[in-house]
Amino acid sequence: MPQKVLTITAEHRAQDAAAFVRRYRWLILAGLITAAVMEVLDTTIINVALPQMAGNLGATQEEIGWVSTGYILSNVIFLPMTAFFAGRFGRQRYLTFSIALFIVASFFCGTSGSLVELVVWRILQGAGGAALLSTAQATLRQIFPREEQGMVQAIFMLGIIVAPTLGPTLGGWITDNYTWNWCFFINVPIGILSMFLVSTFLQDPPDQQAHRNPVDWIGIGLLTAGVGGLQYVLEEGNAKDWFDDMLILRLAILSGICLIGMVWWELSKRNKHPVVNFRVLHNRTLSASIFLFVSLGFGLYGGVFLFPMFAQGILHFTPTETGLAMLPGGLATGASALVCGFLLNGKKPLADPRVLIAMGIALFAVSMWKMGHLTTVAGEGDVRAALLVRGFGLGMLFTPINNVAYASLEPGEAQQAAGLINLSRQLGGSFGIAVLANYVAKHREFHQADLVSNLSAGQLMTDTRLQMLTRGFIARGMNAFDAKNAALQALNGQVLQQSSMLSFNDAWLFVLLVFVLVSPSILLLRRPKGHQEMPADAH
Repeated sequence: MPQKVLTITAEHRAQDAAAFVRRYRWLILAGLITAAVMEVLDTTIINVALPQMAGNLGATQEEIGWVSTGYILSNVIFLPMTAFFAGRFGRQRYLTFSIALFIVASFFCGTSGSLVELVVWRILQGAGGAALLSTAQATLRQIFPREEQGMVQAIFMLGIIVAPTLGPTLGGWITDNYTWNWCFFINVPIGILSMFLVSTFLQDPPDQQAHRNPVDWIGIGLLTAGVGGLQYVLEEGNAKDWFDDMLILRLAILSGICLIGMVWWELSKRNKHPVVNFRVLHNRTLSASIFLFVSLGFGLYGGVFLFPMFAQGILHFTPTETGLAMLPGGLATGASALVCGFLLNGKKPLADPRVLIAMGIALFAVSMWKMGHLTTVAGEGDVRAALLVRGFGLGMLFTPINNVAYASLEPGEAQQAAGLINLSRQLGGSFGIAVLANYVAKHREFHQADLVSNLSAGQLMTDTRLQMLTRGFIARGMNAFDAKNAALQALNGQVLQQSSMLSFNDAWLFVLLVFVLVSPSILLLRRPKGHQEMPADAH
């Protein structure tokens, strides 16, 4: 009899918690979106402030790069472990602690007086930021009924997609009008609001409360060494000439061995409580979605990395003009994400997410084609048109891929899948930045050599161009000797500019090729079924 009473009481508590969460789910959504935007924004907002940080802290350009590298290293290590921490400490408790850690680390980042101190706090900030994406996304999947998932995921993804676009502009404004410290202090009031909403209105059902299972220390060790080593190689490889540097070579070998060992150990029957449950990847739709997210991260973060260098170095945009050129594309992404959310919402969605994904890839490919055929005389209108198409394409990719990935999962698999999905996007972005930076550098050398080989003395076109430049400098008051030297330097500058332009053209077309090659994976996706019942805390 007492056991029956306890069971009934537990059921009543679960129902009360579910009813409470259902009543305040939109406030929870606001808190989780605020946290996610804060985390994503923080990864891009400081990039503009790095030169000022280096000057104030007395750091070199290479040393100040650890402000970004330390954060990303910590973040990618903890991302796949978020399901483990949420299960061990309880979802609500882990989320609240992560937001608090992010707030505290942000504050002390802003007060740091040395580079070492700043990097340490950035590492802790990255650890806290991992849950703000993956655990938050899994939570939304569990507290909202399935018929509302399309719009909810669209709203959540809206913040994640638009924030990186606004980050450089906001960071530049803060740095110009205040100091770099405020790039971190701005997180404190935002984080406090988020923590209040999450800690007050999110309650865990019995299956989301703390479970004291044995800790998979072997898996944690292999994961830390493998993912951390891989991320370091991707971050620093290009600057250190890749495998010509012994540290990069050794870390690449070590990370490869550790990652293979981790996958084997996590799938081993001897491991009863794996820190990362790779068994969810038996789901064909989830595996294909993760593959698409790697490609999406490659194109999104790689493009965000390349565009400022392209706009400022080739088209001579100012930082403000660069940010404004990216703004319409970010707004287009938000608009198309919301439209896709509307189309995928309800018990009977109005569109097949696979069709939307195919349309998104097509639009993204068109934008890369347009970017790949720009010239050195392109104006803001040409660039904005290409980025606008790119923005619409991105919005039609993120929301539908999320929708089809999570709809294919059992309720208990959402948290583990969220960590893997966000890790895949982050690693895809790191691959994109590393590969495209190296690609542009190599192709610049190739095009420069090719152009120089066609500009030998005695050729009519070369001599005519030199004569025109020389006469122009003589008209400005130079003597014949100085005018000829100035003409040669000007011609060399034009060669360098054209070779850089062609290398960026090649890079945009390479991204296009990547998206074309991954597009057949859409065929592996299964269309989500109609409305299904969600777990108890979703109703």
